[in-house]
Amino acid sequence: MALIEIKGLTKTYGQKGKTIEALRGVDLTVDAGEIFGVIGLSGAGKSTLIRCINRLETPTSGNVVVDGKDLTHMNPETLRLARRQMGMIFQHFNLLSSRTAAGNVAFPMEIAGHSKAATKLRVAELLELVGLKDKATAYPAQLSGGQKQRVGIARALANHPKILLCDEATSALDPQTTKSILALIQGIKEQLGLTVVLITHEMKVITEICDQVAVIEDGLIVESGSVIKVFTRPEHPTTKNFVETAISREDTSPQWGYKPRGALIRIMFIGQAAGEPVISSLVRRFQVETNILQGDIGHLQGQPFGTMVIDLIGEKKERDLAMAYLASLNLPVEVLNVSRA
Repeated sequence: MALIEIKGLTKTYGQKGKTIEALRGVDLTVDAGEIFGVIGLSGAGKSTLIRCINRLETPTSGNVVVDGKDLTHMNPETLRLARRQMGMIFQHFNLLSSRTAAGNVAFPMEIAGHSKAATKLRVAELLELVGLKDKATAYPAQLSGGQKQRVGIARALANHPKILLCDEATSALDPQTTKSILALIQGIKEQLGLTVVLITHEMKVITEICDQVAVIEDGLIVESGSVIKVFTRPEHPTTKNFVETAISREDTSPQWGYKPRGALIRIMFIGQAAGEPVISSLVRRFQVETNILQGDIGHLQGQPFGTMVIDLIGEKKERDLAMAYLASLNLPVEVLNVSRA
């Protein structure tokens, strides 16, 4: 069931006599209960997009429908009430330096007019949820980056939202802290039944917790779908570049000087295929040899996921048969380089 529906969304800015098109007709649907990732380079329009969802930015045209209500045609009072359904986490935390962790979490509840007793109870509950029960009286300057973001997450949940918007929520954090924050977001989403929209410029963040992903470039959605589909079979060049950043190629890249004797290929394994002896079967079935140059295994969407780069050596006819065999197993294969010998 769609919780967020974006239709024909455009956003333009006037800058030094010029018109800047930040969004150029974006269509997007986010289903209830999923974590939806939007990935793009700096300036692609992803931050503008997420700020249009909660109307921190007013769209130039198009519609943003949240839970069946069109935010683009709401008056200020109705919009203020609708925004309570959406909590937002920011890249640089945006905490009030003069308030304690508890005070920061309490702030949106105070604005909403909750009683002091209800606010105190909710703040204690949320600080425990994000693992900061013992930091209630600490000020932002006394907290680490990860702890600040945990306060930001607790604050975003203060008014019982249905939707959590994450604007580059981990890009200011180190890798280990990023992993813990993403795990926290996923756990909270499952525990509270939230829908999460997460924007990032890192494919590893997408593969860590997202169900669906949209790739944005120059204000347009250029590719979208399930994370498994988009990651294993990317179609747009920008998507392929993002996948490259998440898969180490090291000295298998042509620019590192490796000269293949046959066809240098990368094979992706997902699910059960990750545990199958595919390469040994390849050698037995066809008159080819394989030089394994690189291999890695991890998890994608809870399934085993691996990549392997091999030099497939043999006559072209045999190599083609071997490649057809891999295709018959439904394994994504990419040719990286071919011998000119």
